[in-house]
Amino acid sequence: MKPLEKLLKKPGSHLPARPAAAPVPAPGAGPRRQSLSRPPASPEEPAGPAGPRPGGEGRWLELRPPEAPLRSPEEPSPGGDRDRDREPPSPEPPPAARCCCGCGPAAPAPPERLLAALLERLPAGGAHGRGCGAESLLDDIVLTHSLFLPTERFLQQLHQHFVLAAGSPPPRWEEGAGLRRKRAVLAVLLHFLETYKGLLQEEESAGKVIKELYLLIMKDTSLYHDLEDEILKLHQLVETVELKVADETPPPNKQVKPLFRHFRRIDSCLQTRVAFRGSDEIFCRVYMPDHSYVTIRSRLSASVQDILTSVTEKLQYSEEQSAREDALILVTMASSGEKAVLQPSEECVFTTLGINSHLFACTRDTFDSLVPLPEEIQVVPGDTEIHRAEPEEIANHLTAFHWELFRCIHELEFVDYVFHGERGRRETANLELLLQRCSEVQHWVGTELLLCESLGKRAHLLKKLIKIAAICKQNQDMLSFYAIIIGLNNAAISRLRLTWEKLPGKFKNLFRKFENLTDPCRNHKTYREVLAKMKPPLIPFVPLILKDLTFLHEGSKTLLDGLVNVEKLHCIAEKVRTIRKYRSRPLCLELEASPSQLQTKAYVRQLRVIDNQNLLFELSYKLEPGSQ
Repeated sequence: MKPLEKLLKKPGSHLPARPAAAPVPAPGAGPRRQSLSRPPASPEEPAGPAGPRPGGEGRWLELRPPEAPLRSPEEPSPGGDRDRDREPPSPEPPPAARCCCGCGPAAPAPPERLLAALLERLPAGGAHGRGCGAESLLDDIVLTHSLFLPTERFLQQLHQHFVLAAGSPPPRWEEGAGLRRKRAVLAVLLHFLETYKGLLQEEESAGKVIKELYLLIMKDTSLYHDLEDEILKLHQLVETVELKVADETPPPNKQVKPLFRHFRRIDSCLQTRVAFRGSDEIFCRVYMPDHSYVTIRSRLSASVQDILTSVTEKLQYSEEQSAREDALILVTMASSGEKAVLQPSEECVFTTLGINSHLFACTRDTFDSLVPLPEEIQVVPGDTEIHRAEPEEIANHLTAFHWELFRCIHELEFVDYVFHGERGRRETANLELLLQRCSEVQHWVGTELLLCESLGKRAHLLKKLIKIAAICKQNQDMLSFYAIIIGLNNAAISRLRLTWEKLPGKFKNLFRKFENLTDPCRNHKTYREVLAKMKPPLIPFVPLILKDLTFLHEGSKTLLDGLVNVEKLHCIAEKVRTIRKYRSRPLCLELEASPSQLQTKAYVRQLRVIDNQNLLFELSYKLEPGSQ
């Protein structure tokens, strides 16, 4: 199960108001909440980008093709086949659709011709008005081209357009069209580099094409007259991106980056988080059936086979032994005892592990004897940092940490995670880590409450957690807010009738208000309305963004009769631009550097949680056996 699917399976519990044989919603608390992973079946009008899907439940956006058959406006006239091979003609939008720059909304086109249509639309001088059709189309295609055209092929087409414009242009081109086309290619390349940035370090073939195009542009003196600033910007971007080409050697002494549970090292968790890339190296523990372990140093994008090779070398296995039937296999083991064998070709497995999951190397004969690590099922009740720290301190540190994680996610990771783009899982590591963290905070809420044996202390802690959620909402950290409320709605927590009864009425009402805010009714209408009133910086509830993107993907086709559905591309790009807007301003929180604050910071960044739901229920029934 993917991290998103785990995260969206939210239990629909509530605040109990009176003892009963079954949980009953409190007065004014609203209907029982549905799981985020299920689209609401209400026929009412949706409040977000997802619309009704004909013939089924849920909120879907359906992009229907026109009644008349779609034809490419770029089809060559009869007798023009000789020119078609060299340069396909570009679309000509109707005059009524044009904007102030003379460009209008793009018409559907075959994948191989959409770039030509874009280059034709870009103004010769590169000047657009804000919200210009050409500017929007440029951003749409750069963000979403991997849905219909691999990045390497996209860049190769861009390279071919420049070569054609620099050589002998087609006879139908007007005077000066070659120079305009070269300027348009430069504009597209600049926007591409600004958007992709560090992601290009992982794409050797794409980096090679970019370097070839870059050298062609730098040698073209015709571009220097009016575009000196753009040429200089291109030079700076190429240097900043540090494109990796296949024949170049990697830089020496590369730093090893820590993951969340990097051996529980305090010095690691206090460091500012930085973005992960597939080529980054990390330390990892791989356990044996007897719970001994070996520590390996591995690339984040390493395949299962690469990990097993490193483990084998550590264990000093011989090549003959590895080739026999007792060769090692790699297994993921959750704290609940669930285990799964990983296939040798799978990559980047580190960021997809569960909260308390570990990697085990064993033979197939010993697979059935694997059991979870003892410390993952050992429960030691007692006071933790949350009982000492003030709610404001914990909430502010939660917001600061989650802002770091949110900033590390490249905007294209959202597209790749949902649409399974060419970069695949290797380039969604930062997004998967944030989804893990959201699940971790949910389980942290239940863990802290259920490890508190005193009823009075437990009720006080419940009050503190609601207050922390309120402060997170005030900080515009909707990720932490949502995670805490979902955690309090865990069935093992909502059944604690005695604990909820001791909660002051003011906080009961506040919690009901928060429940209404996180209610998925009418496509999360209340939450979307609150979010729309917030100004950046803010941290949204990321799983809901992925849900919206999934609806966009499954609710309409990318290709309609062989033509690219540019309306779908625009809707996807608009959602990505919303994420860009959320992070358009820096987060400013006043956090002291006192020893107590550093202790709270370390606690928040290295949460110890129980993610085994059966164990949480056992603790819950032990605390309040008679509660329902």
